[in-house]
Amino acid sequence: MSIGLEHYLVLSAVLFAIGLYGALSKRNTIAILLCIEIMLNAVNIAMVAFSRYVASEMLTGHVFAIFIMAVAAAEAAVGLAIIIAIYRQRGTVDPTDIDSMKR
Repeated sequence: MSIGLEHYLVLSAVLFAIGLYGALSKRNTIAILLCIEIMLNAVNIAMVAFSRYVASEMLTGHVFAIFIMAVAAAEAAVGLAIIIAIYRQRGTVDPTDIDSMKR
């Protein structure tokens, strides 16, 4: 049995669904950021799979995957800095308690 494009796309869809469920159901801000990272990794798998099986002579999927990894690293750094600042100011990181537009 050969592993084809469909297998990678199913893996990508499952990872994306797990990340989406986690991002919508978690009450911890750090866990929400981790679930967003899982979703970005699922997109990376799909990009590289399409690049490999559809346009194997061009490396556009690989380039997009590297770009997504750079954006994810920046998002993690900025997101954690914002969460730490909110925790120092309010004493909680519960997303339902964070209403920065009211204060």
